[in-house]
Amino acid sequence: DMIIKNFLNNQAVIIPSNSEMRANVDQFLLDTYQKFFNRYPNEFELWHMKNLINENSEITPELVYYSMMTSNEYRYYQATAMKRRGFIKKAAATSAAAFVAPYILPSGRLFAATGTRIVDHVVFCLFAGGVRNLEAVHKADGNLMPNTLLGSESISSDIAGGVNLIGQAGSQRLQEVGTLFKEFRFAQGPTGHFSGHSSVMTGVYNLQDINIRQRPNTPTIFELYRKHTDPSASALNAWWVSNALGPYPALNFSSHPEYGALYGANYIQPASLISNESYAALGNPKTFSNEQKDLVNQMRGFFDNHFGNQVVEGSAGVTNSASDKELVEQFILETFNNAASGLYNNPWGIGGLSGDQFNVFAAEKIIEEFQPELMVVNMQDVDVCHNNFTAYANNLVKADYALGHLWQTIQSTPGMSDNTVLQYQSMEEMPSQIQ
Repeated sequence: DMIIKNFLNNQAVIIPSNSEMRANVDQFLLDTYQKFFNRYPNEFELWHMKNLINENSEITPELVYYSMMTSNEYRYYQATAMKRRGFIKKAAATSAAAFVAPYILPSGRLFAATGTRIVDHVVFCLFAGGVRNLEAVHKADGNLMPNTLLGSESISSDIAGGVNLIGQAGSQRLQEVGTLFKEFRFAQGPTGHFSGHSSVMTGVYNLQDINIRQRPNTPTIFELYRKHTDPSASALNAWWVSNALGPYPALNFSSHPEYGALYGANYIQPASLISNESYAALGNPKTFSNEQKDLVNQMRGFFDNHFGNQVVEGSAGVTNSASDKELVEQFILETFNNAASGLYNNPWGIGGLSGDQFNVFAAEKIIEEFQPELMVVNMQDVDVCHNNFTAYANNLVKADYALGHLWQTIQSTPGMSDNTVLQYQSMEEMPSQIQ
């Protein structure tokens, strides 16, 4: 929706002027139907829309364009085109230790109906690639995770010069208020980043080679939560915050016929969103008055009532309600403004943020703004041990600080403080035969 509004406000886009439209309304409608619906209007459609335009001076070409581009007919053909698209990027690595704070839910059933909730919010944080038990839980080179783990083991001398010890984000270490599972293992299926992510977010091992072009076949945690929550939860309550694009946008909902996009999560990749390219596509949306919004609803309703094909809800991806959509749009615009004002240059007071830290920082902004009931956020910068062990250790320190800072944000956010499970799970590259 923001892309469409931004498109309509772009001076480089050629749109008929209001005077050109009103000089020949019939031709304008013929051209516009052909442009967006790939067909000509029938006689009744032409008559109705012509009268509507002539009787309402507030209707502009931009308003007609917006009504058409957000109608079911346009969405239907866009969704058909989207089915041909995939998500491609390389993958590599899988699992190690798991950490839960401050509670363990019964029988591992996070969202299946159990009668009584223990908490109202779950934040699931993935160190999704490269973290090994040896340097993390077993602290073979010192305590590289002082925000998570107890202990004051000094950093090994051969890497100490390249490791920037940031310190603790809060007064307590997560191990003091949570439960640490030291030997949490990936047991079945092909190893790899996307496979590990998919297994964690669906609760099901991939026992065959996974296709990173496709969504999981099994419902994700988002779909299970949204479908089986009573009353049902909106997409504003479920967020997937990933540090990379490639195949990862495919994990906010599955292809399962009984679940899918209707119960999926809002997806955001902060490093791509908060960029010059995204600002160019989203940062200057067309605004409409309340009267114009009413006219848009009237025209869109007419288009939808005269569209022959059935639009399956969710066929064009995850959608938010009209009121929630405005909240998300406002949040994105505020994010652009804050970034442009320099507020994100050193938000934690530790200097510039790493990629992982920035991803968690963006997740914190969502927590403060929306207090979602379910969020999954990942970090993958640690996965550089293949060619630089010291950088791996240093990135582990940064990711650990981000995890500690995330917990502090949760505990300082009204509604989520003392009412949230933070679950952290690391993923370690290991041979698939290890059980």
